[in-house]
Amino acid sequence: MTATADPTTLEIGKARTRKEDARLITGRSRYTDSITPHGTLHMHVVRSPLAHATITGVDKSAAEASPGVVGVYTAADLGVEAVGLPCAWPITPDMKSPQRPLLANTTVHFAGEGVAVVLARTAAEARDAGDLVEIDYDPLEPVLDMEEALAQGATLVHPDLGTNENATWVFDSGAAGTGSSIDEAIAAAEADPDSIVVKRRFIQQRLIPAFMEPRSCVVDPSGEQITVYAATQVPHILRTMTTVTLGVPESKLRVIAPDVGGGFGGKIGVLPEEMLCVAIAQKFGKPVKWTETRSESLLAAHHGRDQIQDITITAKKDGTVTGLDVHLLADMGAYLGLVGPGVPILGAFMFNSIYKFPALKFTCTNVFTTKTLTDAYRGAGRPEATFAIERIMDELAVELGRDPMELRQQNWIKHEEFPFTTVVGLTYDSGNYEQATQQAMETFDYAGLRREQEERRASGDKVQLGIGISTFTEMCGLAPSRVLGSLAYGAGGWEAASIRMLATGKVEVITGASGHGQGHETAFSQIVADQLGVPFEDVEVLHGDTQISPKGLDTYGSRSLVVGGIAIVKAAEKVIAKAKKLAAHLLEASEDDIEFSAGNFTVKGTDKGKAIQELAFAAFMAHDYPEDMEPSLDADAVFDPENFSFPHGTHLAAIEIDTETGHVDLRKYVCVDDIGNVVNPLIVEGQVHGGLAQGIAQALFEEANYDEQGTLVNGTFVDYTLPSAADLPSFDTATVSTPATSNPLGVKGVGEAGTIASTPAIVNGVIDALRHLGVTNVEMPCTSQRVWRAIQDAKGAATQETPIDTHSPGAGLGSIDPNNPQGEVL
Repeated sequence: MTATADPTTLEIGKARTRKEDARLITGRSRYTDSITPHGTLHMHVVRSPLAHATITGVDKSAAEASPGVVGVYTAADLGVEAVGLPCAWPITPDMKSPQRPLLANTTVHFAGEGVAVVLARTAAEARDAGDLVEIDYDPLEPVLDMEEALAQGATLVHPDLGTNENATWVFDSGAAGTGSSIDEAIAAAEADPDSIVVKRRFIQQRLIPAFMEPRSCVVDPSGEQITVYAATQVPHILRTMTTVTLGVPESKLRVIAPDVGGGFGGKIGVLPEEMLCVAIAQKFGKPVKWTETRSESLLAAHHGRDQIQDITITAKKDGTVTGLDVHLLADMGAYLGLVGPGVPILGAFMFNSIYKFPALKFTCTNVFTTKTLTDAYRGAGRPEATFAIERIMDELAVELGRDPMELRQQNWIKHEEFPFTTVVGLTYDSGNYEQATQQAMETFDYAGLRREQEERRASGDKVQLGIGISTFTEMCGLAPSRVLGSLAYGAGGWEAASIRMLATGKVEVITGASGHGQGHETAFSQIVADQLGVPFEDVEVLHGDTQISPKGLDTYGSRSLVVGGIAIVKAAEKVIAKAKKLAAHLLEASEDDIEFSAGNFTVKGTDKGKAIQELAFAAFMAHDYPEDMEPSLDADAVFDPENFSFPHGTHLAAIEIDTETGHVDLRKYVCVDDIGNVVNPLIVEGQVHGGLAQGIAQALFEEANYDEQGTLVNGTFVDYTLPSAADLPSFDTATVSTPATSNPLGVKGVGEAGTIASTPAIVNGVIDALRHLGVTNVEMPCTSQRVWRAIQDAKGAATQETPIDTHSPGAGLGSIDPNNPQGEVL
């Protein structure tokens, strides 16, 4: 019999290398594009080169005569002209929701929208024939600017709607009873000589989720069953939405997400291509496959961010904040994504961040334009909110002549004040901003870098130093179903899990949280090993297949651990309760006298016991078990969280800027995150590093740019700038822990933290380096060209020479900066 477990042997907290990596790193993984059933037809989508146009004719003859082509089809040919894709988040009762067709019927509404499909024996033949499909268009005026789109007399994206406004959603703490009136706070501040009002406009540029694996779908109809393989984050939601869209009985659909190479929100949607594959497979009774090219991905997969943020903050001149007023315009693109309208609304609850605002009002207007639709992108609304509040806090500090960190410390929730109900009505259960900040400042050498900054300014050094700050929190673990219901979201926020105790003592864990690179199989194995007292190696985690895991709500919003992981804990508790009953029977003892520890059930005060593996075999044999018990230890559980979880942290960036060239160099980056209890520090570090890269990329590198005709002009990785390892420093990361009180593991989530916090830290650092030169803003991405221009504008001097933009490939003399294609030709 095993003795009581030594805490050092526990799996939770160990830096286990990932179980998944053996197959992923060695190329033994199986992605959707690796799957080609016998007799597969390959689908290619013929896309509109115009952003807005009427379709006047389609000539398919040359394509149909091309080698290997089975057929060329429009929506009418396939009988799907009346089919529209779902939007699961009607944020207001009067929200305008135009039908998004699987293929454009009469009008195209963005460059890249599908008009026809080619089916061929091979993917290459389908693509070649696609070039031969001739489509005649009558161009219409594109709608590209959100403010112009809302102006009187603007061209309408969808004329039948009568407006380009999708919806306007308002939260007012005064009206909601969660705080005071922002109108009164602003009026009082404007009338009070001891108060201040600061107004700023920030731009969240449009971004493109650049996942490693392009989107892909294979549909295999076999008898009455239709199996869908998809590179998706949401196999369960995809199954349900396929039923809603096409009427295929949900019981006849099996959706499998094999290994998925990244998502970042970009694989959360229900795609026209997926629905087309299903419809065509049904029509022809043959497998149908589609895998997008990388240029298709950049052009037609959904985009992220794209907001105009008008922020007003009021405060006493002693630094105490008194109110925050937020006005957003959010670009939906031409249609609504699965959760697109609700993305800005998630941010509504985070603009107050870690600060004790007594009044807050949030107003968001979603706008239609003739661009690719926007939807969830890593952080989904919360990075946008964090950027705005952290930028405005720096601006307030400047206006008051205060150190920006001291101003934050003055206004944030103190550790002894938790749990704390915020001005938007959320209850933060735990946190310690002081601890995370103190550790970050010491590691960063905040005081020493401030001294160096002053020395460089005094000496007139051509390379100036900026210090960027971001102290943040986020709500994650999406989400309590009742909260989602109050926001009119079209689903719940629960998660399901099952545990199967096999006869030989091994354990199978089935989870509805479908992974795409986060390390689920490893982290969930660690949790189960500790819960049941079995070896880590004896746990197998199964996911991503609706036939194996029939119940689930999938992966997004940092919910895998804090919702999916807790469902597993709840299932394990049921397994233990069953095993305890069986142990009492076999040991001829009262259940009340049975103790469980480290995988062993013992009778109090004796050395009599049974290991859980022995009990699993006994249940399998079923020779001797209680009359009122089934011969099984298996258990299912569904967990619906009562609250969000609220990780937080402090991120500090040291930025060096060459004032003669505008070159931006990220010299040092330190972050200390509080994510509650850590299951696997190695996975956490990887998640933070990846998140930082994405957030820094928004600050310095990435932007989707359209020309005046609505054409995406940087739709390849030649011109859409992604950072490499050479562009980023070695990050100095650490964690502290104030355990969450909302779940038994005390975990908070980490998948989006780095992305949420890093963007404002970088931009605040860029502005801080140049503030003494008169620069008050640089729009993202802060390329060397934009920084240099901001310096010149601040000097008020015309210049004839522009430096090379070292962060943009090909951007130099005689070029157009891909990150600013509408800028002047050099």
